[in-house]
Amino acid sequence: MDEDPTGDTAGSEIPWHSAVFYVIISSSLIGVMGVSLISPLLPELRPVFGISDAAVGLFITAYSIPGIFITPFIGYAADRIGRKWVLVPLLFTFGIAGAGIAFTTNLYVALGLRFLQGIGATALVMLAVTLIGDIYEGNRRDTLIGMNGSMIGIGAAFYPLLGGALATLRWSVPFLFFGIAIPVGILALIALDGATGASEVQLSTYITRIYGVVQLPEALALFAAMFLAVFIYYGAVVTALPLLLSDEFGLTSSAIGLILAVAALANAVTSSLYGRISKRRTAPELISLGFVAFGSGLLLVWRSSTTGSIAIALLAFGIGLGLALPSIDMKVVTLVSEDLRAGMMGMRTSMLRLGQTIGAVGFTFVAETFFVSTVDGYRSLMLAAGILVTGTGGLLYIIFRN
Repeated sequence: MDEDPTGDTAGSEIPWHSAVFYVIISSSLIGVMGVSLISPLLPELRPVFGISDAAVGLFITAYSIPGIFITPFIGYAADRIGRKWVLVPLLFTFGIAGAGIAFTTNLYVALGLRFLQGIGATALVMLAVTLIGDIYEGNRRDTLIGMNGSMIGIGAAFYPLLGGALATLRWSVPFLFFGIAIPVGILALIALDGATGASEVQLSTYITRIYGVVQLPEALALFAAMFLAVFIYYGAVVTALPLLLSDEFGLTSSAIGLILAVAALANAVTSSLYGRISKRRTAPELISLGFVAFGSGLLLVWRSSTTGSIAIALLAFGIGLGLALPSIDMKVVTLVSEDLRAGMMGMRTSMLRLGQTIGAVGFTFVAETFFVSTVDGYRSLMLAAGILVTGTGGLLYIIFRN
Protein backbone atom coordinates (compact mmCIF):
# COMPACT_ATOMS: atom_id res chain seq x y z
CA MET A 1 0.00 0.00 0.00
CA ASP A 2 1.09 3.60 -0.60
CA GLU A 3 2.66 5.65 2.17
CA ASP A 4 1.90 9.31 2.78
CA PRO A 5 4.53 11.93 3.75
CA THR A 6 3.93 11.39 7.46
CA GLY A 7 4.83 7.73 7.22
CA ASP A 8 1.40 6.18 7.82
CA THR A 9 -0.57 3.89 5.56
CA ALA A 10 -2.73 5.74 3.05
CA GLY A 11 -6.41 5.42 3.83
CA SER A 12 -5.86 4.78 7.54
CA GLU A 13 -7.75 7.22 9.76
CA ILE A 14 -5.12 7.20 12.52
CA PRO A 15 -1.42 7.47 11.49
CA TRP A 16 -0.13 5.00 14.08
CA HIS A 17 3.26 4.59 12.36
CA SER A 18 4.08 8.30 12.19
CA ALA A 19 6.57 9.84 14.64
CA VAL A 20 5.05 13.24 13.83
CA PHE A 21 1.69 11.98 15.07
CA TYR A 22 3.20 11.09 18.43
CA VAL A 23 4.90 14.49 18.67
CA ILE A 24 1.51 16.12 18.05
CA ILE A 25 -0.30 14.03 20.68
CA SER A 26 2.53 14.37 23.22
CA SER A 27 2.65 18.15 22.78
CA SER A 28 -1.08 18.39 23.49
CA LEU A 29 -0.78 16.12 26.51
CA ILE A 30 2.03 18.26 27.91
CA GLY A 31 0.08 21.41 27.11
CA VAL A 32 -2.70 20.42 29.54
CA MET A 33 -0.37 18.95 32.14
CA GLY A 34 0.66 22.27 33.68
CA VAL A 35 -2.57 22.83 35.61
CA SER A 36 -4.35 19.48 35.91
CA LEU A 37 -1.31 17.68 37.37
CA ILE A 38 -1.06 20.02 40.35
CA SER A 39 -4.75 20.85 40.82
CA PRO A 40 -5.35 18.14 43.47
CA LEU A 41 -2.43 19.36 45.58
CA LEU A 42 -3.42 23.04 45.60
CA PRO A 43 -4.71 22.72 49.20
CA GLU A 44 -1.33 21.27 50.25
CA LEU A 45 0.54 24.24 48.79
CA ARG A 46 -1.05 26.50 51.41
CA PRO A 47 1.14 25.26 54.31
CA VAL A 48 4.21 24.67 52.11
CA PHE A 49 4.34 28.32 51.02
CA GLY A 50 2.34 29.82 53.91
CA ILE A 51 -0.38 31.30 51.70
CA SER A 52 -4.17 31.77 51.55
CA ASP A 53 -6.73 30.38 49.09
CA ALA A 54 -6.49 33.48 46.91
CA ALA A 55 -2.69 33.20 46.78
CA VAL A 56 -2.95 29.53 45.79
CA GLY A 57 -4.68 30.71 42.64
CA LEU A 58 -1.46 32.54 41.71
CA PHE A 59 0.09 29.18 40.82
CA ILE A 60 -2.47 29.02 38.02
CA THR A 61 -2.36 32.73 37.18
CA ALA A 62 1.44 32.96 36.91
CA TYR A 63 1.36 30.00 34.54
CA SER A 64 -1.43 31.41 32.40
CA ILE A 65 -0.44 35.09 32.06
CA PRO A 66 2.31 34.64 29.41
CA GLY A 67 -0.13 33.02 27.01
CA ILE A 68 -2.40 36.06 27.00
CA PHE A 69 0.20 38.35 25.50
CA ILE A 70 2.81 36.34 23.63
CA THR A 71 0.85 33.53 21.98
CA PRO A 72 -0.14 35.58 18.89
CA PHE A 73 3.53 36.43 18.34
CA ILE A 74 4.47 32.79 18.77
CA GLY A 75 1.81 32.03 16.17
CA TYR A 76 3.45 34.50 13.79
CA ALA A 77 6.86 32.96 14.44
CA ALA A 78 5.45 29.49 13.72
CA ASP A 79 3.90 30.76 10.47
CA ARG A 80 7.13 32.54 9.49
CA ILE A 81 10.00 30.20 10.44
CA GLY A 82 8.14 26.89 10.75
CA ARG A 83 6.41 24.92 13.49
CA LYS A 84 9.48 22.90 14.52
CA TRP A 85 11.70 25.81 15.47
CA VAL A 86 9.04 27.16 17.80
CA LEU A 87 7.74 23.92 19.29
CA VAL A 88 11.09 22.46 20.36
CA PRO A 89 12.27 25.43 22.51
CA LEU A 90 8.84 25.63 24.13
CA LEU A 91 9.00 21.98 25.20
CA PHE A 92 12.44 22.41 26.74
CA THR A 93 11.39 25.59 28.58
CA PHE A 94 8.29 23.88 29.96
CA GLY A 95 10.21 20.87 31.24
CA ILE A 96 13.16 22.67 32.80
CA ALA A 97 11.19 25.45 34.53
CA GLY A 98 8.42 23.14 35.74
CA ALA A 99 10.80 20.63 37.28
CA GLY A 100 12.74 23.45 38.90
CA ILE A 101 9.81 24.32 41.18
CA ALA A 102 10.41 21.07 43.06
CA PHE A 103 13.62 22.52 44.49
CA THR A 104 12.25 25.67 46.16
CA THR A 105 9.85 26.67 48.92
CA ASN A 106 10.23 30.37 48.18
CA LEU A 107 6.90 31.62 46.84
CA TYR A 108 8.39 34.24 44.55
CA VAL A 109 10.92 31.85 43.04
CA ALA A 110 8.18 29.26 42.51
CA LEU A 111 5.90 31.79 40.83
CA GLY A 112 8.76 32.99 38.64
CA LEU A 113 9.41 29.44 37.49
CA ARG A 114 5.68 28.94 36.91
CA PHE A 115 5.76 32.05 34.72
CA LEU A 116 8.63 30.60 32.67
CA GLN A 117 6.85 27.27 32.49
CA GLY A 118 3.79 29.13 31.27
CA ILE A 119 5.86 30.62 28.44
CA GLY A 120 6.82 27.09 27.45
CA ALA A 121 3.20 25.98 27.56
CA THR A 122 1.76 28.92 25.64
CA ALA A 123 1.52 27.30 22.23
CA LEU A 124 1.89 23.54 22.71
CA VAL A 125 -1.75 22.61 22.09
CA MET A 126 -2.07 25.38 19.52
CA LEU A 127 0.87 24.07 17.50
CA ALA A 128 -0.39 20.49 17.79
CA VAL A 129 -3.76 21.42 16.29
CA THR A 130 -2.04 23.62 13.70
CA LEU A 131 0.15 20.71 12.60
CA ILE A 132 -2.95 18.55 12.18
CA GLY A 133 -4.44 21.26 9.98
CA ASP A 134 -1.20 21.51 7.98
CA ILE A 135 -0.63 17.81 7.37
CA TYR A 136 -4.05 16.17 7.17
CA GLU A 137 -7.23 16.85 5.21
CA GLY A 138 -10.93 16.01 5.13
CA ASN A 139 -12.49 13.57 7.57
CA ARG A 140 -9.06 12.37 8.67
CA ARG A 141 -8.34 15.90 9.88
CA ASP A 142 -11.68 15.97 11.72
CA THR A 143 -10.96 12.56 13.24
CA LEU A 144 -7.48 13.58 14.40
CA ILE A 145 -8.70 16.85 15.88
CA GLY A 146 -11.28 14.82 17.78
CA MET A 147 -8.67 12.27 18.80
CA ASN A 148 -6.31 15.04 19.88
CA GLY A 149 -9.11 16.45 22.01
CA SER A 150 -9.75 12.97 23.37
CA MET A 151 -6.11 12.53 24.35
CA ILE A 152 -6.21 15.94 26.03
CA GLY A 153 -9.25 14.73 27.95
CA ILE A 154 -7.55 11.47 28.87
CA GLY A 155 -4.51 13.41 30.04
CA ALA A 156 -6.69 15.79 32.02
CA ALA A 157 -8.40 12.76 33.58
CA PHE A 158 -5.17 10.94 34.33
CA TYR A 159 -3.08 13.87 35.57
CA PRO A 160 -5.21 14.67 38.66
CA LEU A 161 -4.97 11.00 39.64
CA LEU A 162 -1.24 10.98 38.99
CA GLY A 163 -0.70 14.33 40.69
CA GLY A 164 -2.66 13.26 43.76
CA ALA A 165 -0.75 9.97 43.95
CA LEU A 166 2.65 11.62 43.51
CA ALA A 167 1.78 14.23 46.13
CA THR A 168 1.41 11.47 48.70
CA LEU A 169 5.16 10.94 48.35
CA ARG A 170 6.00 14.63 48.67
CA TRP A 171 4.42 17.87 47.44
CA SER A 172 7.35 18.49 45.06
CA VAL A 173 7.19 15.19 43.16
CA PRO A 174 4.40 16.25 40.73
CA PHE A 175 6.54 19.21 39.71
CA LEU A 176 9.46 16.91 38.91
CA PHE A 177 7.19 15.05 36.51
CA PHE A 178 7.03 18.15 34.29
CA GLY A 179 10.54 17.24 33.11
CA ILE A 180 9.00 14.66 30.76
CA ALA A 181 8.66 17.48 28.23
CA ILE A 182 12.43 17.38 27.64
CA PRO A 183 12.57 13.97 25.86
CA VAL A 184 9.48 14.94 23.85
CA GLY A 185 11.38 18.04 22.71
CA ILE A 186 14.22 15.80 21.54
CA LEU A 187 11.77 13.63 19.56
CA ALA A 188 10.23 16.74 17.97
CA LEU A 189 13.69 17.96 16.96
CA ILE A 190 14.30 14.68 15.13
CA ALA A 191 10.84 14.00 13.66
CA LEU A 192 9.45 17.33 12.49
CA ASP A 193 10.10 18.96 9.13
CA GLY A 194 11.63 22.37 9.84
CA ALA A 195 9.90 23.88 6.81
CA THR A 196 6.39 22.93 7.88
CA GLY A 197 4.26 26.08 7.96
CA ALA A 198 7.11 28.44 7.02
CA SER A 199 6.11 31.40 4.83
CA GLU A 200 7.49 34.75 3.63
CA VAL A 201 4.63 36.94 4.82
CA GLN A 202 5.79 40.19 6.43
CA LEU A 203 4.73 41.15 9.96
CA SER A 204 2.77 44.25 8.94
CA THR A 205 0.85 42.35 6.27
CA TYR A 206 0.35 39.45 8.64
CA ILE A 207 -1.11 41.64 11.39
CA THR A 208 -3.42 43.39 8.92
CA ARG A 209 -4.77 40.10 7.64
CA ILE A 210 -5.19 38.61 11.13
CA TYR A 211 -6.93 41.78 12.31
CA GLY A 212 -9.34 41.58 9.38
CA VAL A 213 -10.30 38.01 10.25
CA VAL A 214 -10.59 38.70 13.99
CA GLN A 215 -13.21 41.39 13.32
CA LEU A 216 -15.56 38.88 11.71
CA PRO A 217 -18.62 38.16 13.92
CA GLU A 218 -17.97 34.43 13.65
CA ALA A 219 -14.37 34.81 14.84
CA LEU A 220 -15.40 37.06 17.73
CA ALA A 221 -18.04 34.55 18.79
CA LEU A 222 -15.51 31.70 18.67
CA PHE A 223 -12.99 33.58 20.78
CA ALA A 224 -15.67 34.63 23.27
CA ALA A 225 -16.86 31.03 23.53
CA MET A 226 -13.31 29.80 24.17
CA PHE A 227 -12.74 32.44 26.85
CA LEU A 228 -15.96 31.70 28.71
CA ALA A 229 -15.55 27.92 28.60
CA VAL A 230 -12.01 28.08 29.96
CA PHE A 231 -12.81 30.83 32.49
CA ILE A 232 -15.53 28.68 34.02
CA TYR A 233 -13.55 25.45 33.80
CA TYR A 234 -10.39 26.75 35.48
CA GLY A 235 -12.23 28.98 37.92
CA ALA A 236 -14.99 26.63 39.03
CA VAL A 237 -13.68 23.11 38.46
CA VAL A 238 -9.88 23.25 38.49
CA THR A 239 -9.38 25.82 41.27
CA ALA A 240 -12.53 26.28 43.37
CA LEU A 241 -13.80 22.70 43.41
CA PRO A 242 -10.63 21.13 44.91
CA LEU A 243 -10.70 23.73 47.69
CA LEU A 244 -14.42 23.09 48.25
CA LEU A 245 -13.89 19.33 48.40
CA SER A 246 -11.03 19.77 50.84
CA ASP A 247 -12.73 22.26 53.16
CA GLU A 248 -16.32 20.93 53.13
CA PHE A 249 -15.72 17.21 52.79
CA GLY A 250 -12.16 16.86 54.14
CA LEU A 251 -10.90 14.96 51.08
CA THR A 252 -7.22 14.20 50.47
CA SER A 253 -5.33 15.13 47.29
CA SER A 254 -5.71 11.62 45.86
CA ALA A 255 -9.47 11.59 46.48
CA ILE A 256 -9.84 15.04 44.93
CA GLY A 257 -7.89 13.87 41.90
CA LEU A 258 -10.21 10.91 41.49
CA ILE A 259 -13.30 13.13 41.45
CA LEU A 260 -11.78 15.67 39.05
CA ALA A 261 -10.85 12.82 36.73
CA VAL A 262 -14.53 12.12 36.09
CA ALA A 263 -15.03 15.33 34.12
CA ALA A 264 -11.82 14.85 32.19
CA LEU A 265 -12.63 11.23 31.35
CA ALA A 266 -16.10 12.17 30.11
CA ASN A 267 -14.44 14.86 28.00
CA ALA A 268 -12.00 12.31 26.59
CA VAL A 269 -14.68 9.78 25.64
CA THR A 270 -16.85 12.45 24.00
CA SER A 271 -13.91 13.95 22.09
CA SER A 272 -12.86 10.50 20.84
CA LEU A 273 -16.25 10.24 19.13
CA TYR A 274 -16.07 13.72 17.65
CA GLY A 275 -15.25 12.49 14.13
CA ARG A 276 -18.53 10.55 14.08
CA ILE A 277 -20.59 13.16 15.90
CA SER A 278 -19.45 15.94 13.56
CA LYS A 279 -20.94 14.03 10.62
CA ARG A 280 -24.41 14.34 12.18
CA ARG A 281 -24.33 17.82 13.74
CA THR A 282 -22.73 21.08 12.66
CA ALA A 283 -20.01 22.73 14.73
CA PRO A 284 -22.33 25.56 15.88
CA GLU A 285 -24.86 23.00 17.10
CA LEU A 286 -22.18 21.09 18.98
CA ILE A 287 -20.77 24.24 20.59
CA SER A 288 -24.23 25.21 21.81
CA LEU A 289 -25.08 21.72 23.05
CA GLY A 290 -21.73 21.59 24.80
CA PHE A 291 -22.38 24.82 26.68
CA VAL A 292 -25.81 23.64 27.80
CA ALA A 293 -24.33 20.33 29.02
CA PHE A 294 -21.52 21.74 31.11
CA GLY A 295 -23.71 24.56 32.40
CA SER A 296 -26.14 21.91 33.60
CA GLY A 297 -23.23 20.10 35.24
CA LEU A 298 -22.35 23.18 37.26
CA LEU A 299 -25.93 23.54 38.41
CA LEU A 300 -25.87 19.93 39.54
CA VAL A 301 -22.63 20.55 41.45
CA TRP A 302 -24.34 23.48 43.21
CA ARG A 303 -27.22 21.21 44.29
CA SER A 304 -25.01 18.26 45.28
CA SER A 305 -24.59 17.42 48.95
CA THR A 306 -22.32 14.38 48.58
CA THR A 307 -19.06 13.75 46.79
CA GLY A 308 -20.71 10.97 44.78
CA SER A 309 -23.34 13.32 43.38
CA ILE A 310 -20.64 15.89 42.57
CA ALA A 311 -18.76 13.23 40.59
CA ILE A 312 -21.95 12.40 38.66
CA ALA A 313 -22.54 16.09 37.96
CA LEU A 314 -19.04 16.36 36.51
CA LEU A 315 -20.00 13.79 33.86
CA ALA A 316 -22.30 16.36 32.25
CA PHE A 317 -19.61 19.00 32.48
CA GLY A 318 -17.05 16.73 30.79
CA ILE A 319 -19.44 15.79 27.98
CA GLY A 320 -20.04 19.48 27.35
CA LEU A 321 -16.33 20.20 27.04
CA GLY A 322 -15.91 17.22 24.71
CA LEU A 323 -18.52 18.67 22.37
CA ALA A 324 -17.64 22.37 22.54
CA LEU A 325 -13.85 22.63 22.52
CA PRO A 326 -13.08 20.43 19.47
CA SER A 327 -15.86 22.26 17.59
CA ILE A 328 -14.30 25.64 18.40
CA ASP A 329 -10.88 24.39 17.26
CA MET A 330 -12.36 23.00 14.03
CA LYS A 331 -14.02 26.32 13.20
CA VAL A 332 -10.83 28.29 13.91
CA VAL A 333 -8.60 25.94 11.88
CA THR A 334 -10.88 26.12 8.83
CA LEU A 335 -11.52 29.86 9.07
CA VAL A 336 -8.21 30.90 7.45
CA SER A 337 -5.55 29.66 5.04
CA GLU A 338 -2.42 27.78 6.16
CA ASP A 339 -0.20 30.89 6.28
CA LEU A 340 -2.45 32.43 8.96
CA ARG A 341 -3.46 29.26 10.76
CA ALA A 342 -0.94 29.38 13.62
CA GLY A 343 -1.67 33.06 14.16
CA MET A 344 -5.40 32.45 14.47
CA MET A 345 -4.77 29.53 16.79
CA GLY A 346 -2.54 31.89 18.73
CA MET A 347 -5.44 34.33 19.17
CA ARG A 348 -7.61 31.42 20.26
CA THR A 349 -4.96 30.38 22.78
CA SER A 350 -4.70 33.94 24.09
CA MET A 351 -8.39 33.79 24.93
CA LEU A 352 -7.82 30.41 26.57
CA ARG A 353 -4.98 31.77 28.72
CA LEU A 354 -6.98 34.87 29.61
CA GLY A 355 -9.80 32.63 30.80
CA GLN A 356 -7.35 30.53 32.83
CA THR A 357 -5.78 33.59 34.43
CA ILE A 358 -8.95 35.41 35.44
CA GLY A 359 -10.87 32.27 36.34
CA ALA A 360 -8.22 30.87 38.69
CA VAL A 361 -7.92 34.00 40.85
CA GLY A 362 -11.42 35.36 40.23
CA PHE A 363 -13.36 32.54 41.85
CA THR A 364 -11.12 32.33 44.93
CA PHE A 365 -10.99 36.12 45.35
CA VAL A 366 -14.76 36.55 45.16
CA ALA A 367 -15.38 33.62 47.52
CA GLU A 368 -12.94 34.98 50.12
CA THR A 369 -13.97 38.64 49.83
CA PHE A 370 -17.73 38.68 49.50
CA PHE A 371 -18.96 35.66 51.44
CA VAL A 372 -19.00 34.70 55.11
CA SER A 373 -17.21 31.45 54.29
CA THR A 374 -15.38 30.29 51.17
CA VAL A 375 -17.55 27.17 51.07
CA ASP A 376 -20.69 29.32 50.72
CA GLY A 377 -18.90 31.43 48.15
CA TYR A 378 -17.83 28.51 45.98
CA ARG A 379 -21.34 27.02 46.01
CA SER A 380 -22.93 30.36 45.08
CA LEU A 381 -20.44 30.82 42.25
CA MET A 382 -21.30 27.35 40.90
CA LEU A 383 -24.92 28.47 40.66
CA ALA A 384 -24.10 31.76 38.92
CA ALA A 385 -21.68 30.10 36.50
CA GLY A 386 -24.18 27.36 35.65
CA ILE A 387 -26.88 29.88 34.77
CA LEU A 388 -24.46 31.97 32.70
CA VAL A 389 -23.05 29.08 30.69
CA THR A 390 -26.38 27.40 30.01
CA GLY A 391 -27.88 30.66 28.76
CA THR A 392 -24.83 31.36 26.61
CA GLY A 393 -25.31 28.05 24.82
CA GLY A 394 -28.60 29.24 23.35
CA LEU A 395 -27.19 32.65 22.46
CA LEU A 396 -24.19 31.18 20.64
CA TYR A 397 -26.46 28.95 18.58
CA ILE A 398 -28.36 32.02 17.36
CA ILE A 399 -25.12 33.89 16.54
CA PHE A 400 -23.54 31.04 14.61
CA ARG A 401 -26.72 30.17 12.72
CA ASN A 402 -27.02 33.75 11.49
